[in-house]
Order: sequence, then structure tokens, then C-alpha cells
Amino acid sequence: MPKSRAIAIKKSRPRERFSYDPRKVLAKLEELGREILESVRQGRNPYFDIPTRGINNVYFDEKRKVIRMGDKLSRRYFLNVAHTRKFMQTLLISAYVKRLVSEGKHASLREAYYANKHTIPGTKENTFEDQRESDPIIEDLERMLGVLREEMHLTADRRGYIYGDIVIRDGEDEFNTSKLGMGGWAVPGTVEHLHFVEVNVDYALVVETAAMADRLIEEKFPKKEKALIIATQGQASRGVRRLIHRLHYEEGLPIIVFTDGDPYGWYIYSTIKQGSINLAYLSEKLATPEARFVGMTMDDIERYGLRNVTEKLKGVPPNKKGGPTGDYKRIMEEMNYPWFQNREWQRQLKMAVKMGVRIEQQALANKSLEFVARKYLPEKIERGELLP
Repeated sequence: MPKSRAIAIKKSRPRERFSYDPRKVLAKLEELGREILESVRQGRNPYFDIPTRGINNVYFDEKRKVIRMGDKLSRRYFLNVAHTRKFMQTLLISAYVKRLVSEGKHASLREAYYANKHTIPGTKENTFEDQRESDPIIEDLERMLGVLREEMHLTADRRGYIYGDIVIRDGEDEFNTSKLGMGGWAVPGTVEHLHFVEVNVDYALVVETAAMADRLIEEKFPKKEKALIIATQGQASRGVRRLIHRLHYEEGLPIIVFTDGDPYGWYIYSTIKQGSINLAYLSEKLATPEARFVGMTMDDIERYGLRNVTEKLKGVPPNKKGGPTGDYKRIMEEMNYPWFQNREWQRQLKMAVKMGVRIEQQALANKSLEFVARKYLPEKIERGELLP
């Protein structure tokens, strides 16, 4: 292995060993129930303290390099007309989660909604009118208990897949993800129960589009470069982000991200690396601050002669009347993110605004179908040309 490449993708020593223990989740739920019961017995007004959601209670932790939840709390009382409905809903979902975890069963978010939806006897009042009421309650429980909803056995639709020489144990099944056909292995909604039996790759390449991931697999990139391909299929799902986090911190795998060269691709990278504002309370379990970015970049356009396959940014530039709007507005927002306040990212974002173009991963096919797997990625990774 060339020295420069070894530096770029050097494995780190595992820093943590994750072991999901349902007893810890049950203990937190039981403690919550005991506190409510004790308040009732003492004639006090029961309440929940819930970390406040929203941008006003979010900050960027410079030391840990992740977006984190602040310490602001909102108190939800039972004996308060404005709070009673949500208080009741919180207890219903808590009891449902306790049953799921105790029985070792999993339910989708949709199933959780229907399982707890009913009309209160003697009234015309429904416990939940639609799923837009139940989903936020589940998020409240995550913040209150400090656990992932996946640890509470509540899952969302799966998205994303992996392909590479690693052996995973999923329940009673054990398999190599490079031996399941060209489609790899679909990442489940929850990855807490997975065990990594063998990891025979040098790094994980996180790829935004399924089309590009398929191209790399067809060109045998994972085998030639000893890489694990993780296809996010757009914005990375919670399951994919958690899997990336576990592979890095438990197995020491370097994480390299490959997206389109546009504000949406850069945001996908941002959420994998620093976390997101909406899920700031889960950054410690979902974000991977050591991730690096390989492309697409604005420099690639000139270096590889791709100007004829760029697309114009949508919206109005900041120096025009009424601007910025559309893509330009998104880029300007990203320029102000604390985690993009470094020379290289500022240069890339300014270049995008000045050039007024975006570049997709698939544009590399303009050179040849093999170009991305044989030249673009291997050369950039070998030379360590990765953005922070």
C-alpha cells in the first residue's frame, strides 16, 4: 500500500464496544413509572421533564465536533388542560414500549400508532388522531430516557445497503455481505442487535446514490480496494448512520463519504459527520466526526474536464436582486455552519456560488464507465485528497 494512502485510510483503534441490553431500557421505563406513581400517591401533580426540541436548544460542541442538545427543559403536567392529552399519550407509548422490549418484539412507527389508537370509553375522544401525534411522543421518550427509539424496539422503514468483505451475525444468521449477490445486504431499520464477526476491509466508502454504488460493485471496486460500500440512497437513514458510527468506533474503520457536488450532497455529508439539528439529542450515537469527504468537489470539474456535464444551480445568486434563493440560499446557509468554518470548505462553497454549477457523481461516466472505480476514487484516496 502506498504510504500516502496508508495515511489517508489508516484504521484507528476501536474506542468502544457496543452491547445492547434491553434490561437498561426496561429499568429506565420502570423508573419513569415509579416517579409518576409516587407523585400520585403523595397527592402531587405528576409531570415529565422533556429536553426542549428546536434550534434554540441546539449548539455545536467544538470539542466533540458534533451538534448537541442544550439543557433547556419543558415540563409536561398531568393536571394542566394544555398538557393532559400529551401526558396521557406519553404514558400510553411508554407502556407499549415496555411490552415490546419485555417480549423481545419490534414494531414499526406505523404499527405503534395503530396499536395505541382507540376511542376513550364514555367519550368521543381518540387517544391519537393520526401518526403526526404519535411520532413526536416517541421522540420525546428518546430525549427523556437518553435511548434510541431502535433500542425501544420501534423501527422506521429501511433504506440503504452495504457490500464488502465483512461477516455479520444477525440473530441466528451469519453471512458475508459480499456473498449475497450484486445487491449486497439491505440495512435494517435497527442495527443494535448486529455483531461484526469479521471485518476484512480497510475503510468504508459511504456513497450517496444507489446507481453509483452499483457501478462500483460492478467494477469490483470493493474487492480491488478492500473497501466496504455503504449506499445511503439519498439522505442517510438513522439505521445507516448508526451502522457507520458503530463500524468506526467499534471496528476502527475510517469513513470516507462520496456524494454529489451540490448543497444537498454536502448536507448528507454534514449529517453523517456532525449530526443534524432535528436529532441533536442523538449525535453521540449517530454522528461520526472523524469522517472525511472525497467528492464531488468543485475542483474536480476543472481537474477532470467535466465542465460540459455540470448543471446550473437553481435559484437566484446572492449578488442579484431578490437573492439568494434556491440552491444558492442553501449554500450560503452551509457557509455559516460552524463545522464548515475551515479554509477548504469555505473555498469549495464560494467556488460553487461563483461558478453557479453543481456536479453529480454520475457525471464521471462522461469519461468512461470505469473511470470512477479505476482512476477517480483510487487516486484521490491514495493521495489523501480528502476534505475535513
